[in-house]
Amino acid sequence: MSGQPLLEVRGLRTSFDTPAGVTTVLDGLDLEIGRGEILGLVGESGSGKSVTAYSILRLVRPPGRVDGGEVLLEGRDLLTLPEREMRGVRGKEISMIFQDPRGFLDPVARVGSVLREIYRIHEGGSRREAKARALELLRDVGLPAPQRVYRAYPHELSGGMAQRAMIALALACSPKLLIADEPTTALDVTIQIQIVRLLASLRERLGLTILLITHNLSVVAEVCDRVAVMYAGEIVETAPAEEIFARPRHPYTIGLLGARPRISAVEERLSDIGGRVPDLHDLPSGCRFHPRCFLADERCRHEAPLLRPLAAGHRSRCHYAEQLGEDAA
Repeated sequence: MSGQPLLEVRGLRTSFDTPAGVTTVLDGLDLEIGRGEILGLVGESGSGKSVTAYSILRLVRPPGRVDGGEVLLEGRDLLTLPEREMRGVRGKEISMIFQDPRGFLDPVARVGSVLREIYRIHEGGSRREAKARALELLRDVGLPAPQRVYRAYPHELSGGMAQRAMIALALACSPKLLIADEPTTALDVTIQIQIVRLLASLRERLGLTILLITHNLSVVAEVCDRVAVMYAGEIVETAPAEEIFARPRHPYTIGLLGARPRISAVEERLSDIGGRVPDLHDLPSGCRFHPRCFLADERCRHEAPLLRPLAAGHRSRCHYAEQLGEDAA
């Protein structure tokens, strides 16, 4: 990245009250997103990826809460804004595409009426202007017959069309940052590719900055500039995408890459990462990944590693990151 990042997350802590007590889901999370880049946030289910997105937008509701840290959008801390000002940030400066578009599209409202309403709330203008903007957005996201989609209800759309309509809603007010939370979930492979390429195209045409949350490393390889790997509420590795795929420096990243299907290895068994993501209410001592790690020793069991720089733009939370780099070489 060059210059000041568009978004800086510093020391973000988010917790939930549970029957077992207070569970910290994000524990001092640090993250940066440069202007105009696509950052992929990857990790297994339960790592805290979606909670990160909801925390940035201050959408965590009781029994959850953001306990501390900073979320700086162009230097302004969103966590200190009054809720009234924060409502102006959501949609206009930061928008989000949710995992299940049909779950977030109003089932009794036509797509066009929702688009019009969002535009008029944030931008003002006449009903005619709002309709013209809505149709323009539906065309921008590649929907065929935008007039028909404009008049349609969510249940009348296919999965891919509903996701494109959701993207149109997110773009209604020309946000600076788009958070895409698992945008290809439950779509078939062909539609997944279309949605991913649409996001890349929107970045190029509109100058969008995108935080892409996914567990699909093929999606990351297709469109992301940088990657942040998340495990048990922490970032464990971050680097340019090419560097992550060529020279991973954390055992968890190596495990994720090893479990990725490859066309060139159709007759090989997929490798897996033994064990599972730990219970966040009962985390292991030392490195959180050590019970599943092929390099773990006594140091890993008792001493928590820091996320430290290794090379330009590459950081790892592993005591033996340099050794992994030598092995890759």
